[in-house]
Amino acid sequence: MSQPSFVAVDWGTTDFRLWVMGAGGQILNATQGPFGMSRLKPDDFGRILEESLDTLGVDEDVPVVICGMAGAAQGWCEAPYLTAPTQLEILGQQAVVVPNTRRCVRILPGVKQMNPANVMRGEETQIAGLLYQSPNFGGTVCLPGTHTKWVRVADRAITSFETCMTGEQFGFFSETSVLSHSMILDGWSDSAFREAVRTATRDPAAIARRLFAIRAEMLVAEQTSAEARATLSGLLIGQELMA
Repeated sequence: MSQPSFVAVDWGTTDFRLWVMGAGGQILNATQGPFGMSRLKPDDFGRILEESLDTLGVDEDVPVVICGMAGAAQGWCEAPYLTAPTQLEILGQQAVVVPNTRRCVRILPGVKQMNPANVMRGEETQIAGLLYQSPNFGGTVCLPGTHTKWVRVADRAITSFETCMTGEQFGFFSETSVLSHSMILDGWSDSAFREAVRTATRDPAAIARRLFAIRAEMLVAEQTSAEARATLSGLLIGQELMA
C-alpha cells in the first residue's frame, strides 16, 4: 500500500468519518462510526481518533486534519469561525493545533455570517474541495444533510449562506412524533415522493395539514409505510425548495 500523506476527518454532529489519504489525493483506507459530537464528552475525541488510527495501522508521524463539529465550543478544541464573505484558501492557515496529542492534529475553522446570523462547520471544507476541482465555479451550492446548507460562492469565496433544518425535521417527525407509527426504516415510493413535492411547492401553506394526513391515510386509506415515508420526505423537501 502507498504511504499515507495525511488523514482527513469529517467529525459531524451525528457521525465520524475518517479517510487515510495518499500523496496524490487517493483514498488508501477509511472508517466511520456513530461517534458524532453530540454523543461525546471532550475527553472522548482523542481516544476515538487514536483507536481508529491504530486499527488502520496509521503511524504517529502522519498528520491529521479535521473539519466539522470537533471544532465547536462543545467539541474537542474550539476553532474560531471565519467571517463571511471569506476566501477559502485561508482555511488551512487558520487551523487550530490540538494540544496534548500523540500526533499533529489540526482542526479547520468553520464560517459564520453576521447578518442574517448563520454558522457552518464542515461544509466550508466540502466547498473548498469543489473549488479545488472547479476553480472557476460561481453560483449556489446545496449541501443536503441534517442541516442543509445553501451556499453562494463567487470569486473562490463563500459570500453568504442559509440553513434549513429539513433533515432534523424529518428525524423528529419519523422517529418521535405520532407519524413514527406510520414509518419504516427502509422502503420507498418515487411516485408518492414526487406528488408530495408537487403539493408542497404548489401550496406551501398546506403542509401543516398534510403532515397529519400521512397518519390518517395509513389508517383509513391503506397507504403503505413506504409511501408514508416518501410523502413526509417530499413535503419537507418541497417546503425547503420554496423557502
